[in-house]
Amino acid sequence: MKTLTTTQELAAFCSAASQYPYVTVDTEFLRERTYYSKLCLVQLAVPSEDSDSAVLVDPLADGMSLEPLYELFRDESVVKVFHAARQDLEIFWVDAGVFPTPLFDTQVAAMVCGFGEQVGYETLVRKICKEGVDKTSRFTDWSRRPLTDAQKSYALADVTHLRKIYEHLADELKKTRRDHWVAEELRILTRPETYDIRPEEAWRRVKTRTNSAKFLAVVRELAQFREAYAQENNVPRSRVFKDDALIEMASTKPKTPSDLGGSRLLLREARKGAIADGILAAVKRGISCPQDRLPQVDNSRDKLRVNPALADLLRVLLKSKTESAGVAAKLIASSAELDQIAAGEREVPAMSGWRFEVFGEDALKLCEGKIALAAKGQAVQVVSL
Repeated sequence: MKTLTTTQELAAFCSAASQYPYVTVDTEFLRERTYYSKLCLVQLAVPSEDSDSAVLVDPLADGMSLEPLYELFRDESVVKVFHAARQDLEIFWVDAGVFPTPLFDTQVAAMVCGFGEQVGYETLVRKICKEGVDKTSRFTDWSRRPLTDAQKSYALADVTHLRKIYEHLADELKKTRRDHWVAEELRILTRPETYDIRPEEAWRRVKTRTNSAKFLAVVRELAQFREAYAQENNVPRSRVFKDDALIEMASTKPKTPSDLGGSRLLLREARKGAIADGILAAVKRGISCPQDRLPQVDNSRDKLRVNPALADLLRVLLKSKTESAGVAAKLIASSAELDQIAAGEREVPAMSGWRFEVFGEDALKLCEGKIALAAKGQAVQVVSL
């Protein structure tokens, strides 16, 4: 189990890897105590039987630069294979502003190939490689050194089995001509806006029981301050203050440090210093927000005039179509999106791209009364009218 601890060693491996059609990649990181993930280990493997075909890269080693790896990521002649790539890609984008190109995500491919929704790596290892995965090192603190042989073995397994999984899924996609389905999904993963969190939009993720614009103005300012503070100081949002404390302050609208002292939910550290000052300033901005700058809440979905019978028929159609195609239903459309379609909306993912091929086209015909559904034994059939 070879661990690369110098930039020169990494450059040599990446140069050799550039001669192969693909390289499998995984990472180990920590995020419990920081806003941004702390990269602790990178695992790489190429399709070879050589003993050094799979390696560990230690980004915490003194003087280690990951630039040779990023050069490999930019090499479009080599496919970069991940499983559930989103968090890995966020690390590389934040660190170096780079996305692995071209990219292949085995979790996305597996959903397209009929392995179910959000299929886990262990499931694919069991079903495709006919092997098990040792879980004993799953909760390792990957920032601690030295790593044990058991930890290294666990980490390497994440890229060695991935080779066979990739080859199996890539062959399946080629046979079924669904390559472009996966390509559509992966374009979302390689968009900068997927990972660039704007503090001024952070309030939209806070769940509230009221849509009062004046109340939401205070929520917006508090959420913006919290996000900006967390980013600047690289601490988790919850270390600044949690959502329940945010909602409490938006309700009580503290004006002085002593008001903060009366909070039931605010952390002790947040009742003084820069965080306390930021909270009071945010509340003040929210209260004095001009009418024309109050948050605009999208209530359009609440006002949808959903045809419940049609929505139920769309659910039956979706189940039938996805079972026939061997695709996870969740990948095509959510329950809320089916309601939107039943209410007459067409600007939903299921009505474009490969989803339209699988489901959207017939969904549109069903809504227009051009087809009907009929039961035949255990199956549901589409009948033209």
